[in-house]
Amino acid sequence: MSGFEARWLDLREPADHAARAPSLLRRAAHHMDAGEEPRPLVVDLGCGTGSTLRAFGQTGHGWRWRLVDNDEALLAEASQRRPDGARVETVTADLAHLDREILSGARLVTASALFDLCSDGFVANLIEALKSIGAGLYAALNYDGTTTWSEPHPMDEAIVAAFNHHQRGDKGFGPALGPDSGPAIARLARQAGFMVETAQTPWDLGPDQAGLQERFLEGLAQAARETGRVSGEAAQDWLGVRTERIATSRCVVGHLDCLALPAA
Repeated sequence: MSGFEARWLDLREPADHAARAPSLLRRAAHHMDAGEEPRPLVVDLGCGTGSTLRAFGQTGHGWRWRLVDNDEALLAEASQRRPDGARVETVTADLAHLDREILSGARLVTASALFDLCSDGFVANLIEALKSIGAGLYAALNYDGTTTWSEPHPMDEAIVAAFNHHQRGDKGFGPALGPDSGPAIARLARQAGFMVETAQTPWDLGPDQAGLQERFLEGLAQAARETGRVSGEAAQDWLGVRTERIATSRCVVGHLDCLALPAA
């Protein structure tokens, strides 16, 4: 499973980096560097192989990073891939039952493509914890429920609707927010008194990202089948046509990035 996840994360990292909103990355970096501590701490939840650390580039090398995941193999990859000069520690933890001590000392908590798997209650508890320690939150690449293709197919709408339904199932954190995760983060953070900025950060996938498109399409079809809202035959037929069209069409997958910083 770890090898499977690492390959998927490697496929999506270039698209993730291209999609991230530069303005929010700059604001998050400014927040990190505005404090008095010479090497402030970032806690990256569900870090995978360390993509968020790499997304900040040279700017983030002067900070301390606490990379948190429940997969020791991914944490080992993240440690091996850390940029030269980056100070990194890794922590194995069950994110669904997050020990607040893991957040201790953080100036910023980050997570990428995580909160659409989480429940409203999980996000509310995390924001409450961040408020208590005065830390900000940079939540990137929250799927927003929209997927479109430059060459439409009659089954597109049904497949995406079934996938979105599947996204709201329990992924280990309780009923998942799925496509509602970005707006939920923004709402809960504003209610807690944070200053919140958001940005649309879609994947724009072309033929040069065929591997990522293939895996994404397979995931859509499989999830649609599992809901029972689309027959296995219909999902397979759709997958076959969509796979054939990768060489000639573009796929746009919507995401919302959120940055929530303490008002003070």
